[in-house]
Amino acid sequence: MTTAPLLWQPDLSARRKPLMSDFLAQARAASGAGVETYAGLHAWSVSRPEEFWPLAWDFCGLLGDKGAVPLLADADPMQVRFFPEAQLNIADTFLKNADGREAIVFIGEDGRRMVWTRADLKREVEKLAAALRDAGIEAGDHVAGYVPNMPQTVAAMLATASLGAVWSCCAPESGPDVVVDRFGQIAPKLMFAADGYFYNGKTFETRAAIAEVAARVPSVRQIVVWPYAGDAADLPEGMTAYEAFKQADAPALDCRVMGFRDPLYVMFSSGTTGKPKCIEHSGGGTLLRMLVEQQLHCDLRPGDRMFYYTTCNWMMWNWQVAALASEAVIVLFDGNPMYPGIRRLFDLAEAEKVTHFGISAKYIDASQKRRNRPVESHDLGALRVVLSTGSPLSPEGFAHVYADWKADVQLASICGGTDILGCFIGGCPLLPVHQGEIQAPVLGLDVATLNDQGEPVEGVAGELVCRNAHPSMPVRFLNDPGNARYRASYFETYPNVWRQGDYTIRTEHGGYVVLGRSDATLNPGGVRIGTAEIYRQLDKIGEVADAVVVGQNLDNDVRVVLFVVPAEGAALDDVLTARIKTEIRKNASPRHVPAKIIAVADIPRTKSGKTAELAVRDVVNEQPVRNLSGLANPQALALFADHPELQA
Repeated sequence: MTTAPLLWQPDLSARRKPLMSDFLAQARAASGAGVETYAGLHAWSVSRPEEFWPLAWDFCGLLGDKGAVPLLADADPMQVRFFPEAQLNIADTFLKNADGREAIVFIGEDGRRMVWTRADLKREVEKLAAALRDAGIEAGDHVAGYVPNMPQTVAAMLATASLGAVWSCCAPESGPDVVVDRFGQIAPKLMFAADGYFYNGKTFETRAAIAEVAARVPSVRQIVVWPYAGDAADLPEGMTAYEAFKQADAPALDCRVMGFRDPLYVMFSSGTTGKPKCIEHSGGGTLLRMLVEQQLHCDLRPGDRMFYYTTCNWMMWNWQVAALASEAVIVLFDGNPMYPGIRRLFDLAEAEKVTHFGISAKYIDASQKRRNRPVESHDLGALRVVLSTGSPLSPEGFAHVYADWKADVQLASICGGTDILGCFIGGCPLLPVHQGEIQAPVLGLDVATLNDQGEPVEGVAGELVCRNAHPSMPVRFLNDPGNARYRASYFETYPNVWRQGDYTIRTEHGGYVVLGRSDATLNPGGVRIGTAEIYRQLDKIGEVADAVVVGQNLDNDVRVVLFVVPAEGAALDDVLTARIKTEIRKNASPRHVPAKIIAVADIPRTKSGKTAELAVRDVVNEQPVRNLSGLANPQALALFADHPELQA
């Protein structure tokens, strides 16, 4: 690889050094070893987990009793146990210092603004926890949310956690089939919902969908509905108004003591490769990992203002909400981030003085193609960190942020997943940002890129893996006797080594370039090509609004087929086709040039906004799509079925 341009350099002489610097000093004192740089700190965190994780617990302010044993080691990462004697409830950490400082600011697409202080949030949790207890919710029970990204959702989750129960949620725009595929597997006793939501300037009523889900998930004994799009009056039989459900005279919160590994969340895989997997995550392990990522890797402090555009379908909802445990303010938004235009979220960032601004790579691409320049139109003086995930961020996306958004921010492109409710690789405030590169492996994780022989490599593409256990590995998959699906999902390729399924290059700086999902990797003529390598070239072409590239099985080989959605006013003519091929050939390689380039009107996406490459590949190769309900727009697949240009 050629050396990527330097875009940002941390000023470590500044008056306010990052929290990572303080942590490094404590690690140096605790280890007695030469922990002088981030590389040394990371190496220590991996080689001495029995020292690193207890120090992280104390430094990041996790409340509870750690116990005397930091971990029980085992050669099998699935058998390692962190803090086996610990006693805690994560709600205590989320709700500590419940005073008059802001905790949650909510902005709706319709313009409404709602503010809860830390005291408001704790009192709301107390009222809900008492009501849930009266409704018969006990430790280990499942509570679900069919909910928008609102303060009530956060309170419902924390009230559930305080009782030792398990929380799962789906966004209200998810159709009943999608929700039943998920909630039907976890059998929740109670479901929270809102009476509707707003998107793209329209109001959507959800009572019929809520009733259908409840009818098809017979375990649901009670439905609690709060007003959002209406007034939640005259609810159908079986639904209770949120205000009536809460216990007004609830006692002070008394959280149930839990173990470090006891479950808190069930997350769902996207469902594009089959029925969604129900991934059970612990309360203690998940929160400790998120505290490390947010405080150390993102320099999140009390009073900072964290915004991440997400819905309740995506793990980033859980990740953003965890910022409350660091006594930061979370700024929630529900609706279309592009309505009425690309500047909507920058208006929010300016008005709310956001310090940490998180979005998807696709949003950055859209901003670039619309020639958006908030550096000229908005006061982003408070902004220190920009976070990006969901898909690989192109080098052009990196350059756009620094040239057109703000020059003095840490751009933390991050990569992880629902599987671990966190990141494998991400930002580091002690290190520079190079164009197109994720800065570093996250503390405590022995991350590497392996070739087909299972050997670590640098400068060439391979599989992203994690070679050690860590606290936010899943507890289990539900309905998975003997952990067979769990083990097959991550440990089948390399024994006792977690294979994430991302195709990456480790760079000379110790950072990473993500090329795309390895299970969607193209393989023409036996040469592996990451799909992101092609998308990066398309990002430079304004006439291409969206695209998906797949491999079509043909004549005992694979040919690369690129489908593009032309931008408004553009057409895929011979001139544009030639330009696309030239850009790909010149900046990637001749092997990357698609054999076919075909125009389509839409691209199918998962509910979390990711391009559904595998679904398109299945249709192109006349294979059954394994879970249509995992797609936000399954009707788009019809554009690819039996396309006449695929027969030539």
